[in-house]
Amino acid sequence: MTFTGFNKEDFDVFKIDGLEMRMEELIKQVRPKLEELGGYFAPMLSALTGEEMHAHVAKHARRSVNPPDDTWVAFASSKRGYKMLPHFQVGLWETHVFIWFAMIYEAPGKEQFGKAAEKNAARIIKEIPGSYVWSADHTKPDSIPQSELGKNGLKELAVRLQTVKKAELLCGVSIPREEALRLSGSEMASRIEDTFKTLMPLYELAKKTPVSSS
Repeated sequence: MTFTGFNKEDFDVFKIDGLEMRMEELIKQVRPKLEELGGYFAPMLSALTGEEMHAHVAKHARRSVNPPDDTWVAFASSKRGYKMLPHFQVGLWETHVFIWFAMIYEAPGKEQFGKAAEKNAARIIKEIPGSYVWSADHTKPDSIPQSELGKNGLKELAVRLQTVKKAELLCGVSIPREEALRLSGSEMASRIEDTFKTLMPLYELAKKTPVSSS
């Protein structure tokens, strides 16, 4: 892989005013790196999950006014899309790189996954490192470290996933911009791979969870 890592220009794309100008630079500057990561990690995730995984680079096609504040490549077991499925993401905001397992609000299985996560909260807390972070909304850059969240906090997120239509559950790693700038391409790829492997219990739990027909 020729991935060179993320540089200052990649993060600074999100400082550009205006939808057209930001999208033009994002397509030129960042998207090729996401496509490269997609091509590299889809086969690796296929081997890890036992399913054929497909890379989906964010196109931001529905936007007509507001420029995107983040961008990503997602990995899911469908060629058609990823939002309806448990999936993995790698992407960046102006402030950090994120590496996620994600169950977002479009997924029909999120209520059942929420029940499974609530039931298995103690095991999840043991399997996922305390330095990992959790989020309830993929559209916001904020997250909370698992060391602060604890088992009860995770249970609250899991219950919210079951009861709130727009609720989401994401877990992974947030790499601050300055740290990301210091990582070489191979070092960043290693961080991504290690994170995906660590997050596999969540993906496996999601895949074992039956989706309600209601």
